[in-house]
Formats: sequence, C-alpha cells, structure tokens
Amino acid sequence: MPKCLFVSSYHQGYAWSDGVERGLRQTLQGKCELRQFDMDTKRKKSMGEQKAAALEAKALIESWRPDVVITADDNAAKHLIQPYYRDAALPFVFCGINWTVKEYGFPYKNVTGMIEVAPVKAMIEEARGLVPGARKVLYIGADTSTEIKNAARIRKAAEDQGLVYEEKLARTLESWVAAYRAGQEYDFIVIGSNAGIDDWDTQHAVDAITPLTRRLTVTSHEWMMPVSMLGMTKVPEEQGEWAGSVALQILDGVAPQSIPVIANRKWDLYLNPALIDTAALTLPPQLHSKGKVYQ
Repeated sequence: MPKCLFVSSYHQGYAWSDGVERGLRQTLQGKCELRQFDMDTKRKKSMGEQKAAALEAKALIESWRPDVVITADDNAAKHLIQPYYRDAALPFVFCGINWTVKEYGFPYKNVTGMIEVAPVKAMIEEARGLVPGARKVLYIGADTSTEIKNAARIRKAAEDQGLVYEEKLARTLESWVAAYRAGQEYDFIVIGSNAGIDDWDTQHAVDAITPLTRRLTVTSHEWMMPVSMLGMTKVPEEQGEWAGSVALQILDGVAPQSIPVIANRKWDLYLNPALIDTAALTLPPQLHSKGKVYQ
C-alpha cells in the first residue's frame, strides 16, 4: 500500500485542523498507509521553534519515505515545502493556505493544492444590510500572523464598501473581552479567530460578553459562533477531502503541476439565537430559514 504523510501546521484539538484531518482520513481510508505529524505552531510561536518543527517533519520524510505528502495551513508551506522541497521529486498537496500562495511561489512542479478563502465581501455586505446606515466596523482577533493576514482582507472588503475600519488584536482573553466591550461603540463587529490566545476559555468568553452585547457580530469561523450572532463559515472538511482526492490522483500517476491550484467553494450559514436575542436584534425571515442554528 502506498504511504501518505500528513503534516499539519497546528495541533489536534484545534477545531479547524480537526475538520481538515477528518475530511482527509475519510478520503484516504483503506487507500494508503497514513501517518500524521503535527507542527503545533499555534503554540510554538517563535520562528526558531517553528523552523525546528519543520526540520522534525523533514527528518520523518527522509526516514519514512512517503509517496506523497499532504500539508495543512501556512506554516508547513512556509517552513517545510518552500525551503526544502521546491521542484523536488517528492509530490506535495497543500490545503488551508490563507488567501494566496504568492508569498511561497507556488505552484512548483511537484506542488499543488487548495487555498482557503473566507466569504468576506458577502459577510460585510450582509452585515451592512442588517445595520442600516452602518459606518464603522471593528475587527477582533488573536495577535498572530494568520489573523494579521485575515484582518488585511477584512479591511479591504470594508473600505471597498465605504466603511471606516479598525482592528484590535488580542493576546489574552482579558484583552479580547476589552476589545469586544470597545466594539459596542461601532456599528458592527467582525469576530476573527481566537487561535493564539493561550488562555482562551469559550464559556468564560460567553459569560463575559453576554451582558455587554448590543451590536451585531459576524464571523467566518464556525468555532467562533459561541461569541458571534451570524456566521458565514468555511468548511474545513472540504479542504481535507479535496487534498486527499488529489493525493490519490498523484498516486495514480497524475503530475501535480497538471492539477490547478483552486480555492474552496463551500460555506455554511449559522445563527446564534441566544446572542441575537440578547442584543434584541431582529433578523429577516430568510436568514432564519436558510441558517443553521448554532447550539
């Protein structure tokens, strides 16, 4: 049976990574011998630690000699593929790289994959439609390189629609709650990811924001729905399923360079009725009929 190595940039227990892994395992089950290496770079934050994790993955590649490597998210691309495997004989399939692969120079002749884009334009348009006369939007996320990248996209989408945009990036739950409190002075809030806030506790966050909540909150991350009213969320399983199916094509002899890099195509719409009711907001019936209730 062929050997497939999955290198995750993050760790098991992180909701996005777990969804990618589920999709990948379901697709590859019984079709190749699968091993997994987690770089754990949400918690290993220094450049030195991240490069060391990539070297561990490289050592595993050299000792186990997989037939194809699947990677998830940006840091595996940045620290493993780009420095060590550009145009190499070993094929790679990436997934979950945020927005663009330009900074890594992909595709290489041995690399293809799926980028991860959020429906930010549609999300901002929806929020503006729900808040007549909206002028100011606040983005709240973790203080990480991924969130800085995400925030730049939200800024562009907001400013393209004539909104005044500001952001607050937090390293602790306390500073995140403070940002949320400040957000009540804006017309609506975009909730980014909490990944990178080391002391994050979802129940504590919900308890802290409930008495503060007066403004609409929207997110593109399903795992942030406990603290958001409306979600237009990416589906991590799609990334894993696509990467797995492409890995199988490569094992069947298809050249990676003949498979185009594509973006994800699936979204879920979620509503959090408890928070919506707390803010005494009324959403249109079509949102209630289309949206999944987050519980």
